[in-house]
Amino acid sequence: MAAAAPAAAAASSEAPAASATAEPEAGDQDSREVRVLQSLRGKICEAKNLLPYLGPHKMRDCFCTINLDQEEVYRTQVVEKSLSPFFSEEFYFEIPRTFQYLSFYVYDKNVLQRDLRIGKVAIKKEDLCNHSGKETWFSLQPVDSNSEVQGKVHLELKLNELITENGTVCQQLVVQYLLQPRDNGNKSSKTDDLGSLRLNICYTEDYVLPSEYYGPLKTLLLKSPDVQPISASAAYILSEICRDKNDAVLPLVRLLLHHDKLVPFATAVAELDLKDTQDANTIFRGNSLATRCLDEMMKIVGGHYLKVTLKPILDEICDSSKSCEIDPIKLKEGDNVENNKENLRYYVDKLFNTIVKSSMSCPTVMCDIFYSLRQMATQRFPNDPHVQYSAVSSFVFLRFFAVAVVSPHTFHLRPHHPDAQTIRTLTLISKTIQTLGSWGSLSKSKSSFKETFMCEFFKMFQEEGYIIAVKKFLDEISSTETKESSGTSEPVHLKEGEMYKRAQGRTRIGKKNFKKRWFCLTSRELTYHKQPGKDAIYTIPVKNILAVEKLEESSFNKKNMFQVIHTEKPLYVQANNCVEANEWIDVLCRVSRCNQNRLSFYHPSVYLNGNWLCCQETGENTLGCKPCTAGVPADIQIDIDEDRETERIYSLFTLSLLKLQKMEEACGTIAVYQGPQKEPDDYSNFVIEDSVTTFKTIQQIKSIIEKLDEPHEKYRKKRSSSAKYGSKENPIVGKAS
Repeated sequence: MAAAAPAAAAASSEAPAASATAEPEAGDQDSREVRVLQSLRGKICEAKNLLPYLGPHKMRDCFCTINLDQEEVYRTQVVEKSLSPFFSEEFYFEIPRTFQYLSFYVYDKNVLQRDLRIGKVAIKKEDLCNHSGKETWFSLQPVDSNSEVQGKVHLELKLNELITENGTVCQQLVVQYLLQPRDNGNKSSKTDDLGSLRLNICYTEDYVLPSEYYGPLKTLLLKSPDVQPISASAAYILSEICRDKNDAVLPLVRLLLHHDKLVPFATAVAELDLKDTQDANTIFRGNSLATRCLDEMMKIVGGHYLKVTLKPILDEICDSSKSCEIDPIKLKEGDNVENNKENLRYYVDKLFNTIVKSSMSCPTVMCDIFYSLRQMATQRFPNDPHVQYSAVSSFVFLRFFAVAVVSPHTFHLRPHHPDAQTIRTLTLISKTIQTLGSWGSLSKSKSSFKETFMCEFFKMFQEEGYIIAVKKFLDEISSTETKESSGTSEPVHLKEGEMYKRAQGRTRIGKKNFKKRWFCLTSRELTYHKQPGKDAIYTIPVKNILAVEKLEESSFNKKNMFQVIHTEKPLYVQANNCVEANEWIDVLCRVSRCNQNRLSFYHPSVYLNGNWLCCQETGENTLGCKPCTAGVPADIQIDIDEDRETERIYSLFTLSLLKLQKMEEACGTIAVYQGPQKEPDDYSNFVIEDSVTTFKTIQQIKSIIEKLDEPHEKYRKKRSSSAKYGSKENPIVGKAS
């Protein structure tokens, strides 16, 4: 881990020099690789008016899945006993392959039998842009078995000779194509009877050009923290013109973080926030550019911090069956409210004490920003002695720890969604922790709970010791003193989950079959176990990993396979879907990138029956026949593809050109008339503090975007002309069911 830091620092320091490279001609990218990268972000909000059961028990236990074609890549938690389940689950993942349809299935959970598909929403890939960035209610469609067929197609081709009416002989190609459904179909219900699903979907497809194309735009964006006022910077203007600020925040934060420019930028936009804050009690409680930037930053750099701090306790809570319900209305028969209250207090105390002792693990970049927030808040409200603490606690307790506790799966602290009882326990703990953080930092005499039972429970924590502990913790994480991270001495937990591995077959009579195993990766080793929590069956030290690559499907006639090539026999693993396989390959590559003796070539298939299936070489130790995947950044905590992020920003500017034009016109109006002479709607939605500087920045943005348009348009034309009908780029798409 320590060896990775210099490499990351070197990459960061060299990047600005690359931006000064002479701009290439528009056609130069033809000879170089253009990467097409897809991602999906959004939220599964809720369903309503689902078809009830017949009989007295009408309610259903529902969950929702996301599918690329028929491959499931995401699953929500189960919402029990509801015909209008509220999921409220956000998702984000890279899409590693081509697809035709993005589908959302609503299921009824069945413990004894197969889960029942209630209905689906299927959207063609080319139609996703019509729904981007907005919440939409979709009517659930019936699931027709004929449309759900997947598998291989066996074609029989015949060449027949025919005699036409005028006596000439011609040849005719006959194709027999027959793919039967798994069953004879089902009786579909009326569409209106199935209910509807509310979704927020944002699909992006970026054509990432070679690095030198992005030099001017990258340079302009990285100058943003130094622009006075900050509202006239390119980064701030992007957030102003985007329909959804979240679209702009993610690539901006990643790019600025990669070049050590995030702290000054976040400080500047937070200062702008403070100018509009009139009450110290509401400091940083809104959903502004500043708060969104800090939220995203904490997700990116705080993953390790959350794992070393929260994961052991969350594992204990999720794996135990202790009841912590203290709401009299929700108590189950036989529950003892006093026992439950003690259970809940035990967990809250244990979690709270771990958090307030964790300052040494807090990432430096978080500490630097917290220090700036604390100083600015004190200057803004000099007569409030507690605001220096609430400015920090509003992020670290309310927006970081409390959110991670209530949703551990989202932060990769747990591999699966907790059950309903555990979610309720985590919710009660989260409420108490965030109130302790704010109560201790504001030194309030009363809690902010609306529920009577929570007010009574919180009285157990109204002691001076909690206030002292919170203030000490906030002091420590908002300090600029250099500190050693405690995370370097302990292995970092990176990923875990259930997959299938091919038996190593060390004995001659051993079967080389596939077995389900629980995999766990830390910064030190990859292990697999029969079950979570059990002793490891097999361990591969990370330092022994020589390469991690995809495995050809033909090797074992299985999809989503990859291989971990190490000093012993390769480990062949099958993930549950393409997204999961991609994530495992990515994290394994990152953690082993700096290993010595890494391979330059590998075999994309397996060695069976005396030869490699890929190249037919007979020697088992023969040099690989395919170059290994290019290296990736060594820093496992901040893995940022700056070209991809800059391309995303270019796309956002392109999509928002109309608003950019309106902002430019508003600057001209303000500069000429020294005030709003048009209707306020023309520019009242924009923050324009300095019209002249803002106008100049917009001119620079437009010029850079126009130059970047040329190679993009050239590539699009080339791609569309070369994509044959029936290829991956231009597939044959049937009618939607």
